[in-house]
Amino acid sequence: MANLTRPHAEERPQGASRSMAASPSFETPAARAPQDEGVLLRVEHLSMRFGGLTAIDDLSFGVRRGDITALIGPNGAGKTTVFNCITGFYKPTSGRIAMAPEGAIDTDALDALTRSGLRGANELYLLERMPDHEIARHARVARTFQNIRLFAGMTALENLIVAQHRPLMQASGYSLAGLVGAPSFRAAEQVAKDKARLWLDRIALTARADDPAGALPYGDQRRLEIARAMCADPVLLCLDEPAAGLNPRESAELNALLRSIRDDGTSLLLIEHDMSVVMEISDHVVVLDYGRKIADGAPAEIRADPSVIAAYLGVPDDEVAEVEKEIGA
Repeated sequence: MANLTRPHAEERPQGASRSMAASPSFETPAARAPQDEGVLLRVEHLSMRFGGLTAIDDLSFGVRRGDITALIGPNGAGKTTVFNCITGFYKPTSGRIAMAPEGAIDTDALDALTRSGLRGANELYLLERMPDHEIARHARVARTFQNIRLFAGMTALENLIVAQHRPLMQASGYSLAGLVGAPSFRAAEQVAKDKARLWLDRIALTARADDPAGALPYGDQRRLEIARAMCADPVLLCLDEPAAGLNPRESAELNALLRSIRDDGTSLLLIEHDMSVVMEISDHVVVLDYGRKIADGAPAEIRADPSVIAAYLGVPDDEVAEVEKEIGA
């Protein structure tokens, strides 16, 4: 892929750092390997401030290819702010967010890219320099939201087709080819329909393909939103509270869907308050409290950490044992 252009000044919010190149915090530590094998997303020293409020404070973590990584913490810990920085909705005050949709993150190449001022080169991207649509297109990051954002008046099938608007527009030549039914457009349209029907089958909604999305049960809408994101062929799918509001049966169906997505090769980064979901499907857990990372490890390690339980559930230390018993730790 060709180098992406240097970001324009107007794309930076007031107070955001102009360049990460001058920051000594990005010098390669001696302990860090030149290439992070298997890591496709690396967040380094991320901070986000809103006036005098620090929402994220010097956060660093990685997401490995083929893993489900959970980002957990109490309300107000900064989890959604991290998502918004990764997906381009916010420009962080400082820090570096590196994404390698293909291959591993090479530290030397990353440092060179940081110094260059470019957004990306050779399938390596700095997400903090990119607008959200470029993150979705080039870095291949997709997301869902805590509040479902389907097109309620469109059918379930149409919601999945509209997620593939870019290849359809390309096939139309950005002209009237789609309206007149040019062969290239008809072929692309059939591919889009086939992919949409495949995902409807995977989420068990084939029978309701022609029903308005807004008329579907809540759990079906959740799965449809995930399927819509997957129609964009992401390598990293960010899910904000996917199990919120689901009953136990729907949560089990969601768990099976997320595992199948991971097994097909898409990495997942999820925010979730349902600890049963987190502990059942996650390969890696990062815990935030007041914008700072307080733990990072395997689910079993996180579950056994009393300070994590106390911070996440908001209980005093002397009640941790009771909480551990309740969640089966």
